[in-house]
Amino acid sequence: MRIDIAGLRPELVAVVPSPLAELGMALHALSEPGHHPGLQGWVTGVTARLDPHLADRMCEADFLWRTTFSDLFLPYAGIPGTLPCATLAEELDLLDKLTDEQFVDAALEFTCAVGYGSCGPTALSDPEVRRRSLDLAAARGPRQLRFSERLLADPPRIRAWLRQFLQDCDEAFFAEAWSRLRHQLAADARHKTDLLRHRGLAEALAAVSPAVTLDEAAADIAVDKLGDGRTATGDKGLLLVPTSLGWPHLMVLHRYGWQPVLHYPVGSPELAAPPTLEQLALRMTALSHPVRMRMCRNLARSAYTTGELAQVHGMTAPEISRHLAVLKKAGLVTTRRRGRYVLHQLDVTVVARLGSEFLEGILR
Repeated sequence: MRIDIAGLRPELVAVVPSPLAELGMALHALSEPGHHPGLQGWVTGVTARLDPHLADRMCEADFLWRTTFSDLFLPYAGIPGTLPCATLAEELDLLDKLTDEQFVDAALEFTCAVGYGSCGPTALSDPEVRRRSLDLAAARGPRQLRFSERLLADPPRIRAWLRQFLQDCDEAFFAEAWSRLRHQLAADARHKTDLLRHRGLAEALAAVSPAVTLDEAAADIAVDKLGDGRTATGDKGLLLVPTSLGWPHLMVLHRYGWQPVLHYPVGSPELAAPPTLEQLALRMTALSHPVRMRMCRNLARSAYTTGELAQVHGMTAPEISRHLAVLKKAGLVTTRRRGRYVLHQLDVTVVARLGSEFLEGILR
């Protein structure tokens, strides 16, 4: 992932915590606890006391925080000259300021319906994009399809639903967590800001993550991830947002027309014990192929059909099936059927036993 920073002025780089982004990571951790073994105690406690009705609603649109981390949790990036706010209520107001096109495109990101890093027709304005969005949503399941249909039919209604849901989550569990986490995040933001002012952008980025490097000669920031993308700061600036709940996810918002954002983790909990030597040898052999490594990145975030993987990787379905067979033989991938679709997903609990560096690499 690359960020072109040509002409970026120092005063346009900001490090600011975001309560809405942290609430998004809280929802992700509750939906995918295997990604965050260090949060098992917190996840168990929240889940045990969660109202069943709220838990059901949490599943209704979980692809916004489970499959991927939706840009809807970073709305300030879509509004020129805007930074994260001190309170969740203020950031929910920013979410309301996104245009219907921005809101719908960000909400449909999980379907890969439009070119994320480029300008193109939207599902609200183009019937073909709309049809493809719904087809891809159907492959993900009936909930995703129903949500997408309602979203495209009535964006304001879904905005209201999402805002009320996030407010209910705040009351149920997040306000308590944020009162504890915001001090750590504010301290980290002060530290990174001090590095920016006194030692420069390269030092600040190195402190964010060893996976983030600055090439000053090329005016380019490289983020080492198992994914591709490019964006530019232009006159919009660069925003760094710390997260306490997000390790090991290091994310780059590179949506076309939005301000680039580095959403980076603070801290790294310990993982479980390694597997046996026999299991390790089998699994590492399965992961020795670069295509299978890249497939693992997709499968760690969500269940995919063979056809979806073929489209993402530019390969044929038989080629993808052969790679999936190797991963399944090693016990790294699980398969389930939903109607006429067969879905494959990485067993993150098993992958965690391979070691923190590998898990961080595919989830980064």
